[in-house]
Amino acid sequence: MPRQGRSVLIVEDDAVIRSVLVETLTDEGWEVHEAIDGESALTALRSWRPDVIVLDLAMPTMDGWLFRAEQRRSGLAADVPLVIVSASRETEVRAQELEPKAVLLKPFDLNELVRAVVAAAE
Repeated sequence: MPRQGRSVLIVEDDAVIRSVLVETLTDEGWEVHEAIDGESALTALRSWRPDVIVLDLAMPTMDGWLFRAEQRRSGLAADVPLVIVSASRETEVRAQELEPKAVLLKPFDLNELVRAVVAAAE
C-alpha cells in the first residue's frame, strides 16, 4: 500500500489497458490521473505533479519517446520516476535511455505493475 497521498499519471492510449491500470492502482490507494498520449500527459503535468508516471511508448499523436524528450526539455516533472510499459521486446533495452525505474513488457502481471509503481515512488 502506498503512503498516504501518493499519485500516479497513467499515459496509455489503449482504453482497456488504461482502465485496468487506473482501477488497479486506485484499488491500491493511489490517486490516479490518466492521459491518452504524450501530449495530454504534458498538459496534465503543467498543473499537477505525480509521484510516478506509468508510460506506454507506442501511442499516436505523441508517443512515449517524444513525451520523455519534451518532458526533459521543458523540465515538466522531469525528475518524477518513470515506469515504462511496452509490447515490444526490442524496446526493453532501448528504453533504458529514458532512465526508467522499471520496464514491464505487455502483457504484464498487475501485481508486478503495483510493485514497480510502489518501488518507483520510494
